[in-house]
Amino acid sequence: MKKAFTIAGIGELLWDVFPEQKRLGGAPANFACHCKQFGEDAYSVSCIGFDSLGKSILEELKNIGVDTSYVIESKEHKTGRVNVSLNNQGKPIYEIIENVAWDYIPFTPNIQKLSQTLDAVCFGTLAQRSKVSRNTIQTFLKYMPKDSLKIFDVNLRQSFYSKKLIEESLRLANILKLSDEELPILADYFKLEGDVPDQIKKIQIKFDLDLIAYTRGANGSLLLRRSETDDFPGLKTNAIDSVGAGDSFTASLCIGLLRGWSLDKINLFANKVASFVCSRKGATPILPNSLIEYKI
Repeated sequence: MKKAFTIAGIGELLWDVFPEQKRLGGAPANFACHCKQFGEDAYSVSCIGFDSLGKSILEELKNIGVDTSYVIESKEHKTGRVNVSLNNQGKPIYEIIENVAWDYIPFTPNIQKLSQTLDAVCFGTLAQRSKVSRNTIQTFLKYMPKDSLKIFDVNLRQSFYSKKLIEESLRLANILKLSDEELPILADYFKLEGDVPDQIKKIQIKFDLDLIAYTRGANGSLLLRRSETDDFPGLKTNAIDSVGAGDSFTASLCIGLLRGWSLDKINLFANKVASFVCSRKGATPILPNSLIEYKI
């Protein structure tokens, strides 16, 4: 039996509060939940409040099987919440509450030990909006093994990002995942000209990235390595709720890379997983065995 990979999502951990119910959320946490479904050892690294919402998060993660040993409980700050509504296309509109527990993720000796054992991590810009969590995330990345995957999922939200923050994150990463809505912002920041493949290639060269994943929603995705590309046109999906679809894509990308799959296999797999997530409510629906035990 193969040894499981050790994977973490570091950053925001919260409740997405919809008009009818609340659901576990936060891109790094969604990423960890999907990696756990694929049979890997998955950890959430974050901070929650010492309150009823925090206790509910711990219960939810434990039910999924995600290790909560590195989820710190704070008595000073409340558990994070995001008020979510969906537009007519099923795309989410977020109101992200500020000054909450995940803005204050501490860098502890135990968290440092975890970072030194990882095969992969996913991080973004949102949890770096505060100085405390930004320092923790960036220090965490610096302690990781040199050959580990450091996946930067840009995940731009509201006004919680800047050119400086994106540039710092790109220099700490070796893999970038971004969407067709996010590339124009990076193109403006870094004065990138040319068509989409040209812009992506320039980002890759500028920041010495091993791989860039460029997602286009229902229109598929482009994966670009240093000397190889794969462009997948997308899948027809009866989309109900796109919340978490990008996070499931990132998790699938991570799994495929760790398992040494070919670029075209990874791209197809990631699109199938994201398509399934879009067809269900919630960011982390239970995946079918056909995806968990995926073969091609």
